[in-house]
Amino acid sequence: MADERSSKITIGGAEYEMLLTTKATKEIAGRYGGLSNLGEKLMKSENFEMALDEIVWLITLLANQSVLVHNLKNPVKKRELLTEEAVELLTSPFELADYKNAIMDAMYKGTKRHVESEDEPSKNAEVG
Repeated sequence: MADERSSKITIGGAEYEMLLTTKATKEIAGRYGGLSNLGEKLMKSENFEMALDEIVWLITLLANQSVLVHNLKNPVKKRELLTEEAVELLTSPFELADYKNAIMDAMYKGTKRHVESEDEPSKNAEVG
């Protein structure tokens, strides 16, 4: 994946690229009602266990997007998908806090718009 669209994390010694795709956006919308509700839901989780569950779900979802893209492009050399159980077993709560920044970075990169303006003569410039 191109770095401008992903954020890298390491889980259990394996590197994953967290990527916000249209597919992931649809799953987030189904679970939270949209990207804009995601932050609010995470902050208002009933308890610590629920907050951890949501972060683990997001990490798994976003990390698997790059695996799914790889598998689509390389049907002969498929990689195994990450599971929520693997994320829970191979990480510590301290690492999850770091991954939260990677989640936000991947989501920002996935929703970023590149706007370029064309060179246009100034309306105050003299035409000669």
